[in-house]
Amino acid sequence: MPATSLKPPAPDYGMAEHAHRYSRVARLMPLAEWDAHYELVAAIETLKRQRNAVVLAHNYQRPEIFHGVADVQGDSLALARWAARSDADVIVMCGVHFMAETAKLLAPDRIVLLPHAQAGCSLADSITAQDVQALRACHPGVPVVCYVNTSAAVKAASDVCCTSANAVQVVESLGSPEVIFVPDEYLAAHVAERTSVRIIPWRGRCEVHERFTGDEVRDYQRATKAFVLAHPECPQDVQQAADYVGSTSGMIDALQRHRPARAVLITECSMADNVCSAFPETEFVRPCNLCPHMQRITLRNIHDCLENLTPQIDVPHAVAVDARRSVQRMLDLDPTRRS
Repeated sequence: MPATSLKPPAPDYGMAEHAHRYSRVARLMPLAEWDAHYELVAAIETLKRQRNAVVLAHNYQRPEIFHGVADVQGDSLALARWAARSDADVIVMCGVHFMAETAKLLAPDRIVLLPHAQAGCSLADSITAQDVQALRACHPGVPVVCYVNTSAAVKAASDVCCTSANAVQVVESLGSPEVIFVPDEYLAAHVAERTSVRIIPWRGRCEVHERFTGDEVRDYQRATKAFVLAHPECPQDVQQAADYVGSTSGMIDALQRHRPARAVLITECSMADNVCSAFPETEFVRPCNLCPHMQRITLRNIHDCLENLTPQIDVPHAVAVDARRSVQRMLDLDPTRRS
């Protein structure tokens, strides 16, 4: 790419770095579009240095965020783990509210910012701490496993957290013949098929993943001969039709193993945008269901939250103590395991 096609560099943000970052999104946008983001990207980099800040970006974030300003990319718990190890003074969570809360639980002495205060999650909103208490009353003595896609209050009311990658391991670690599993009913069914533990589910769903259907998957397979990877938050007929079912990090591992000529990721469609640069030989067919909450995060509000140090995420101490225990109990099972 000729250097003359680039705008003059902003202070402390060189032309070579600008070109390097563009190379990661070149399959997704023309140079003119990347250049339109350049001023904000450079300004965010300056603010990060001034604030001793780190930007964490979930796999479902826009490419200009994921590749443009993120220091660390991954799924929700991988980001929270990194936040716990970081020496940054300020953590910007480019994701949704429960992710920022989890980062705050593991980095309580740091400022944690969520660029848009209304970036929520339909799955996390599907259950409350009072719902967990009611389930316990109906099933006395049965332990509760909560998916990490929950509020801090629900984590505090549960015994242990899990991710989609380690859910079976967490369930079986409890040594109980039955387990209450909240909130995602499709992930619960996925776990139930892989363990002898009786799973008592809650009927929560992700508004993005539940829109996919098994018929769609079979149509993609017939039309494109693509390798289909589905998230376990998808309905069971989708999981049954897919070639692989697993977490976002599991999908990346599967792509590395199989190196398919074509792939369909049955999850939030920004995921394919963000991994395609790592698999240049694979054509990604994009069934585009966007998460409206993830899309609330923009370069502009990342810049503004760094400039103003707001909105900050806090978790009341009484909630944080038990919620942190629930998260830490999961981490202690295997602290090196990817989420």
